[in-house]
Amino acid sequence: MSGTPANGTADDTQALRTPPRQNLAPLLVPLVVGGLVAVALGVYGRAHTPTGFAVGPAGFSGPLAMKSWLTTGAFLLAGVQVFSALVMWGRIRLDVPWIGALHRWSGRAAFLLTIPVAFHCLYALGAQFDVTRVLVHSLLGCFFYGVFTAKMLALPKRGLPGWTLPLLGGLAFTALAGLWVTSSLWFFTTIGVKL
Repeated sequence: MSGTPANGTADDTQALRTPPRQNLAPLLVPLVVGGLVAVALGVYGRAHTPTGFAVGPAGFSGPLAMKSWLTTGAFLLAGVQVFSALVMWGRIRLDVPWIGALHRWSGRAAFLLTIPVAFHCLYALGAQFDVTRVLVHSLLGCFFYGVFTAKMLALPKRGLPGWTLPLLGGLAFTALAGLWVTSSLWFFTTIGVKL
C-alpha cells in the first residue's frame, strides 16, 4: 500500500487535509477604517491644545471622579459582554433566550459610558506622552475606539472567518481593561474612592 485511499488519489487525500483558504477581503475595510479612527484620535489629541477644564462632570466631585466611575461602569458592562459572548458562542452552556439582547444592550450602554470620558480626555487633556501611565492610557484610548469601530463594521459582514468577532471583541475588552487600570484603578488607589 502506498498510503493512497482505495477509491481516490493522493491528491484527493491532500485536498481533504488542506483547510479552505479564508477570504479576508471583507475584513479589510473594517480594519482600515478602525485604524484610521485610532490614528485620527491620536493626532487630534496631540494637535489639539487642551483646554484644561472639564466638560459636564455633573453629579461628581470632579472630572477625574467622573472619568473613573464611568470607566468602571463601562468595564463592568464589558465583563457582561464577555460572559454573554461566551454563552452565545457555546463556550458556556446556558439556555438563556435573551442572552443576545443582553449582549447588545450591555455593549451599547458600555459604549455610551465611554463617550463623556473620551470627550473629556480629548477636549480637556489631549493625548499626553510625558508620563508612562498617561502615555499608555492615551494609546489604549485610541486603540479602543479603533478596534470598536472595526468590530461594529465587521458585525454585519458575511463570510468573515469565525475568529473575527471574538478577536475584535477580545481586543476591545482588553483595551478597556487597560484603560480602567490606567485611569480608574489609579484614581481609586492614589486619590481615593470618592464620588
